[in-house]
Amino acid sequence: MTVRKILTEPDPFLRQKSVSVDEVNDEIRKLMDDMLETMYDAPGIGLAAIQIGVPKRVIVIDLSKENEKKNPMYFINPEILTKSNKDAAYEEGCLSVPNQFAEINRPDNCKVKYLDYDGNEKILEAKGLLATCIQHEMDHLEGILFIDYLSKLKRGMILKKLSKQKKNLERIVV
Repeated sequence: MTVRKILTEPDPFLRQKSVSVDEVNDEIRKLMDDMLETMYDAPGIGLAAIQIGVPKRVIVIDLSKENEKKNPMYFINPEILTKSNKDAAYEEGCLSVPNQFAEINRPDNCKVKYLDYDGNEKILEAKGLLATCIQHEMDHLEGILFIDYLSKLKRGMILKKLSKQKKNLERIVV
């Protein structure tokens, strides 16, 4: 497994729509293994393939706590079948929008159809944090970031902070 570079906003690649996976094969499983390793290293609880520069409809999620056994979930070509009419608010962050957080309202549960690590079709009823995480990662597959749900002013402030952070990272001290 390889830790890959996570793209950060305002990288235009993050705004691309991801394409469906035709076949779950060793190449896709290697991608998911790398994504999981990258996500754990970051650390985060979810990652979409587009965030590491691969525009495929693949996401990985693991909501286990630091001292718990790892419980990775793999979603290939995920599709939301139904969403609740009731919203839940979570303070969201994103590995592609580092060190920035905002409260986002999303449906508090959803039913999602997807292919698992082995290419088997599954349907999952997700609630709470898992539902939020799935919806957040699926937004990435459409080129949407959580900051897109914010007011123009809040989004502008976050983008300004991100560009400042990026400039500081690009400086080299010898």
